[in-house]
Amino acid sequence: VQLQASGGGLVQAGGSLRLSCAASRRTFSSTIGWFRQAPGKEREFVAAIKWATRRTYYGDSVKGRFTISRDNAQNTVDLQMSNLKPEDTAVYYCALDDNLILSSIRQAGEYDYWGQGTQVTVSS
Repeated sequence: VQLQASGGGLVQAGGSLRLSCAASRRTFSSTIGWFRQAPGKEREFVAAIKWATRRTYYGDSVKGRFTISRDNAQNTVDLQMSNLKPEDTAVYYCALDDNLILSSIRQAGEYDYWGQGTQVTVSS
C-alpha cells in the first residue's frame, strides 16, 4: 500500500489548510489516520476515520477545529484544519491499517502503512 500526503504549507495563526491522503488501495475494514510530529516530540494522534462506516475519531488538541472526511470519488481521506495555532506546526503523516480495533486507533505503532509526511507551519 502506498500513501501520498499533500496539502501542507505555511499559514498564519487562525487560518486554514486542507490536507489530503491518497491511498493506492483500501479495503472495507481500513482505518485511515492522521498523525503529526513536531521536532523533539513524539508522534501524536490527530484524527482517524473508518472507511466503511465513516466513523471519526479526534485527538483532544484538535477536536472542534479539525475535520476528517473521505472522498469516494478521489479515493482520498482529507483533513480540514481550521483556526490553526502555532502549536499545530509539525510534519503531518497519514497512515492506514486494515485490522485496527477501537482501542488501537490512536496508537501510531498499530498502523502498518505510512505516507511520507507533509509539513504544516503556522506562524504567530
